[in-house]
Amino acid sequence: MKTKHDKPVGHLITAVDPGSLAEEMELEPGDRLLAIDGNEIEDIFDYRFYIGDTYLEILIQKADGEEWLLEIDKDPEEDLGLTFENGLMDEYRSCRNKCVFCFIDQMPPGMRETLYFKDDDSRLSFLQGNYITLTNMSEKDFERIIRFHLAPINISVHTTNPQLRCKMLNNRFAGDVLDKIQALYEAGIEMNGQIVLCPGLNDGEELDRTIGDLARFIPHMGSLSVVPVGVTKYRDGLYPMTTFDAEGSARVIDQIEAWQKKIYAEHGIHFVQASDEFYIMAGRELPEEDRYDGYIQLENGVGMVRLLKEEVSEVLDGMNGDDREVEISLATGRLAAVYLQELVEKIQEKFPKVTAHIYPIRNDFFGETITVAGLITGQDLMAQLKGQTLGNRLLIPSVMLRSGEDVFLDDITVGQLEEALQIPIDVVESGGYDFVTSIIEAGNQASVRGQAENYQPYENKECK
Repeated sequence: MKTKHDKPVGHLITAVDPGSLAEEMELEPGDRLLAIDGNEIEDIFDYRFYIGDTYLEILIQKADGEEWLLEIDKDPEEDLGLTFENGLMDEYRSCRNKCVFCFIDQMPPGMRETLYFKDDDSRLSFLQGNYITLTNMSEKDFERIIRFHLAPINISVHTTNPQLRCKMLNNRFAGDVLDKIQALYEAGIEMNGQIVLCPGLNDGEELDRTIGDLARFIPHMGSLSVVPVGVTKYRDGLYPMTTFDAEGSARVIDQIEAWQKKIYAEHGIHFVQASDEFYIMAGRELPEEDRYDGYIQLENGVGMVRLLKEEVSEVLDGMNGDDREVEISLATGRLAAVYLQELVEKIQEKFPKVTAHIYPIRNDFFGETITVAGLITGQDLMAQLKGQTLGNRLLIPSVMLRSGEDVFLDDITVGQLEEALQIPIDVVESGGYDFVTSIIEAGNQASVRGQAENYQPYENKECK
């Protein structure tokens, strides 16, 4: 079949994996996918569904306009090995809500344009684990989730009170969340939930109502995280919002832990969990590892500190200490600094001549109520570390940087920070192995890796 087209159609292929089925079929970057089994591909929903068959007929348009109809026999889980121009194979959809707690509405002016884009695209829930409100999708999209059995779907619930949810999302159509969750439950779709907790709005009795409502959907609703609202200093003209103090955080923890005991007795899982921030703000001991049900909600800051502590202990147990002399500095948010100090002290038990200066960075850019490391800017690091004792290297967590890049939220680069502070900077990933080795190796990246050969980084198999 050789047909010419006057304008591009289909989906542009930008890369072909070596050794993949697509390479065997002689597909190349610049080709376009037109259809699978006679079905035009609208977006990633369609693509993922149709390539799940064992026999495919795919229609490809080559760069010169010639069309190839290819027959493929494959295993059900085998991918074709194609990368497309757009990961969604469609335009990104922005959020139509005006949530009273939205962090993007609290951003200062003059930052890069992409930071102001509000996404609530259901397809990103499956591709990247994003949480969505279920209010920014068409009826067709919702039906496709059920038809294609796409899972897991991560839902920003916030409250199951219909009137309150409409108020919190500033969307008069937001009150039907329980009906939608019920439909997903009946279809056997795996779900996870999230609550951004706002003092005086969805806490107290409303939180009890929401947890109780969502617990009815166990086991298909596998987890529920509760995270505190983030409030910056840029809230002029926005809904009046306060943050949780130590006493308020303790009340939330007590409330959630009471639900955990009840739900565990009935279902064998703890289900609902408070984020690490609540425990740190309340000055409470973190839950034991088995109360996190396999760390399902790590991306929401639930269990990150506990997991890091467990991993650091495991890594150190597999190492022999010595008298190496190392002096480094470590910058973090004010929230986690006390735990990092504990971890450094554990390292020093085996490596007594390791010196680590820990600097909790005050968030002057967004306001002092923002205490997490992921929202620290380059300019705050620069201002507060200038003239401090930094040792031979500065360590920063990777969450401070834009994913895959060396740029902070305020567009200052790691290179610019190195130049300003006159010190090499190491970007440290979140795992315990990286944390320990980044400190004790301090630039000598081959010195102790062989001592931890038996250590395997945590893998959350429940999220696959």
